Amino acid sequence: MKRLIAPWMVMLQAMILACGLALAGAASAADGLVQASSFKADGKLAAQRRVPILVVFTTPGCHYCERVKNEYLIPMHKDPAYRKRAIIREVTVGATTPLTDFDGTVTTEGAFAAAHKIFMTPTVKVLTPQGADTGEAIVGMLTPDYYFGYLEAAIDEGGRKVRGK
Repeated sequence: MKRLIAPWMVMLQAMILACGLALAGAASAADGLVQASSFKADGKLAAQRRVPILVVFTTPGCHYCERVKNEYLIPMHKDPAYRKRAIIREVTVGATTPLTDFDGTVTTEGAFAAAHKIFMTPTVKVLTPQGADTGEAIVGMLTPDYYFGYLEAAIDEGGRKVRGK
């Protein structure tokens, strides 16, 4: 005896599969950092939230960049508490990918990095919603035992400057 599947069951299975694939795609996108594309939009969001923008400048194949991202910044990016304290973006030094600057001009990731005088990666800068530095950049990996503390201090200082304290 042949068992037929009702058309509504086929549709239900297709919808469940589509939802599962969409969720898997969203989960994998959340596994990394957000590549900067519009600092003008990020600046507006940062101003609304009253938080700074943490930018990590990286280069492809940079072991220390991957370590900073994987051990510190990606976990921060995933943590809801840090999402309330800073917007985190990545800029690839030397890349020709288009990027909208804080003032709305179209540039590239590489030109943005050059304008910020990035000479070594990884470099982390914390910026105001208007794009101004809130403190000293964290250049290189420094001491791994203290790196999280350096990031925390930079975010705290940036938050104080953004909120005018």
